[in-house]
Amino acid sequence: MTRLDVEAFRVAAGTRVDLGATPTRIEPLYESKKQYKKLLKQGVKELKALQRLHYASNRYALLLIFQAMDAAGKDGAIRHVMSGINPQGCQVFSFKQPSATELDHDFLWRTTRSLPERGRIGIFNRSYYEEVLVVRVHREILDDQRLPDVLLDENVWPGRYRSIVDLESHLHRNGTRIVKFFLHLSKDEQRKRFLDRIDQPDKNWKLTAGDVEEREFWDGYMTAYAECMSATSTSDTPWYIVPADDKKNARLIISAIVIETFKDLDMAYPKPSPQRVRELRSIREKLTT
Repeated sequence: MTRLDVEAFRVAAGTRVDLGATPTRIEPLYESKKQYKKLLKQGVKELKALQRLHYASNRYALLLIFQAMDAAGKDGAIRHVMSGINPQGCQVFSFKQPSATELDHDFLWRTTRSLPERGRIGIFNRSYYEEVLVVRVHREILDDQRLPDVLLDENVWPGRYRSIVDLESHLHRNGTRIVKFFLHLSKDEQRKRFLDRIDQPDKNWKLTAGDVEEREFWDGYMTAYAECMSATSTSDTPWYIVPADDKKNARLIISAIVIETFKDLDMAYPKPSPQRVRELRSIREKLTT
């Protein structure tokens, strides 16, 4: 796949994010649909090889987190970019409204149970970040979490940011690499995609009245995302803001970032011990005589 400066999309630690000044569309990385397919295929092939090495090396875990407004293309990006990955080495979790049991625990509990093991890739399609995004936009959701009143002051959001950063730092120190993607979609492009879901019968099921009603809170979501990424993008666990108005471009960008993340890891196929070498020689002799 063509080399891409993935740092251009990374939120540097300590940066104040301004989504209003961050593009939702950039110049395409491809010149035609045919070239896009070729580039994506190259990326899928490279990821397949790297994932095999990752699984065999069994030293790190990789967690990919996807967050976005509705219709930004998270599902499609996961499906296309990770299409060559061995299912045995990858798990995808989608986190919806918390259950009664989950609400009886701290806000990080339900996602922590789904973290990837060493040698595997874990994908969170939405995540614990919902607790500082949708919960912040819809403050009434906090009432269902039955937290002590003393904790529901102006420090609730900075406190949750700190909890997230502490958790991610702990995971990084223990071999889990975390990459976080925000698919940055414009409000107008979302409107077009919602209309497309109405016009195409096989997409009707994707759209609800609630999806459209959430558009009224767009500015609140943009503020919540900007403050969240500003507070939780670190040198070890970065956020990447991916322009998402062009789905094809977004997929190529995400592919390049995941590939670069893998290449930064110290991975190698296990070297056989002297005993194992002798065992393999013995097996060879039996197969060739």
